Amino acid sequence: MADEEVNPKQTGLILIGMGPGAVGSMTNEAISIAKSADYRRYEAYTALWPEHELDSLEAIIGPIEKVMRPEIENPDEILSLAKHSLVAVLVVGDPLQATTHVDLQLQAVEQGIECNVIHGISITNLVTGAIGLSNYKFGRQTTLTYPYSGWIATSPLEVIALNRQMGQHTLALLDLDPTGAGTGKQKPMSPADAVISMELMIEKAEDNIEEMGVNDNLSKLKKQSLEDIIALESCDVPVVLCCDMGTSQQKMIYTNLAKLSELQGGRMNCLVFPASTSDVEEKALLRWLKEE
Repeated sequence: MADEEVNPKQTGLILIGMGPGAVGSMTNEAISIAKSADYRRYEAYTALWPEHELDSLEAIIGPIEKVMRPEIENPDEILSLAKHSLVAVLVVGDPLQATTHVDLQLQAVEQGIECNVIHGISITNLVTGAIGLSNYKFGRQTTLTYPYSGWIATSPLEVIALNRQMGQHTLALLDLDPTGAGTGKQKPMSPADAVISMELMIEKAEDNIEEMGVNDNLSKLKKQSLEDIIALESCDVPVVLCCDMGTSQQKMIYTNLAKLSELQGGRMNCLVFPASTSDVEEKALLRWLKEE
């Protein structure tokens, strides 16, 4: 009898996109490969799934261990396991949407560890498609952060202002962690929290705008764009609140910054700041207009 060929044990790292927030948004390939892994790590600091969906996924693929920022940014344990076992890192949305996961991929390659990627639906392509605005007219993406110990960065406001000046829409993700540590004390930002952050950024930018350098055309444009958005009344800043996108609780509300804090929001929220819109885009947005 001929000796049977024995398949070697599969090792390496697999970054798996979970999609936006439900088992049904994962591909069959993603579920199958996650099930075959020896270890499964759910990265829970850049985005979150509903707990009941996570429980459903665990029932299908096997035990899942939650990891936070320290384990991903200093992945010694994950990479050590991947040298001798198959490790799946489950990431909400698409696994390469955040540079944190790109860095993990690069570290694996540098250590001679095979690293494969199973892509998923990201919030970026989901929102731009669902809301009805032209994907070609979105500018740079940003994240509104909580103020940390009384300090807040104005860079998100600068992105929104510059995009607006150039006729580009802005997708603004919302912070999950009031501490900024990424260690597990998440509190997904609410619409009211987002308004507070915007107001603090506007106040800080207004105080510091005269100190901005204008050494070239781009810096002049940045300063002008900030001056323009600071001068606007909050009721003149249109915004679309996008809640729990990709889940059965998905909803979108077209409103303005003055009314945003009155809205309930969902478990996970993001904002779109439309710039100039075409007739088709405006008609699409009116579908999400909140009735008084």
